[in-house]
Amino acid sequence: MAATLDEADTQLKLIISNLYHLMVQTHDYEGPSTQQAMTAEIKRFVRALIDLTRAGQQTSVTVPIDLIDFVEKARNPDIYTRQFVEEAMRLNQELKGRTEAFAEFRDILGQEMMSAIPDIKEQIRHIMLATNSKVVT
Repeated sequence: MAATLDEADTQLKLIISNLYHLMVQTHDYEGPSTQQAMTAEIKRFVRALIDLTRAGQQTSVTVPIDLIDFVEKARNPDIYTRQFVEEAMRLNQELKGRTEAFAEFRDILGQEMMSAIPDIKEQIRHIMLATNSKVVT
């Protein structure tokens, strides 16, 4: 897939180059000789578009619909990326907080159960060790 993306990148650069040459030739139009050069450049341009289409059909890149909507509204995709990363960080922090809260609850529950039910103290100690508890008595 990387080779296909590189190929598509090369084709895009070629298309940009073709368009630039066509722009220059249009600006400096001097008659039949320029027309022949423009015809040849247009043929190269069409060939590059066909090659790009083929390269694009071989790639399996998925773009989130939200990102497409974002770009269609003339907004910078970097802003979308930043917002996505910030949301992921927020959710990760929330998940970390929950994990720490459950770990603290595990430790407190284990201690309370060991003091309340001494008969199963060894089983609780084993469970707390297996779950990486910091408080094992």
